[in-house]
Amino acid sequence: MASRVFILDGHPGASSYCGAIASAYERGAETACREVRILRLSAMDFDPDMRSGYGEKRELEPCLADVQEALSWCDHLVIAHPLWWGGVPAKLKGLFDRTLLPGFAYRYEKGKAFPVPLLKGRTAEVLVTSDTPGWYLRYVLRAPGFRVMRKQILEFCGFSKVRFRMFSPIHGSGEEDRRQWLEKAERYGARG
Repeated sequence: MASRVFILDGHPGASSYCGAIASAYERGAETACREVRILRLSAMDFDPDMRSGYGEKRELEPCLADVQEALSWCDHLVIAHPLWWGGVPAKLKGLFDRTLLPGFAYRYEKGKAFPVPLLKGRTAEVLVTSDTPGWYLRYVLRAPGFRVMRKQILEFCGFSKVRFRMFSPIHGSGEEDRRQWLEKAERYGARG
């Protein structure tokens, strides 16, 4: 079981059901006596635009430096985010662009076709809220956002055992559905 958990609430809004899911996971992890840090995208002020790509050296805003520090510290990463247009919100994508930098998250080596991941030894869990029913997302659409998150972001940087947890459909859900999902998120946090 992971002992140091970094939870990233990846919803750009300050008062969201994603934020409640992240908090429920945090409660569960804390009851299991795990060290937990939580950062909320909604509280971060940074420029998400890469402009010229990774060739341009830019100083990280303090909130992004905090994300990098938490990534270095943790042995288990939890990202809670809504599924918007099949992927993550633009601000969360900007956070990935600005923090998962060469030299921090991966390194190119001469003569190698693929970069060396630098965040090995960590696991990841992704908690996703969606209006799309889970069965439709997985079996009809083939979960393209999940594949990108798993293969081109997390595993690319070295994370292993990447798990996805769906909370859907949010649209049309009732108070009881949402209460049960929060309980489920808390159980996930307790189990690690």
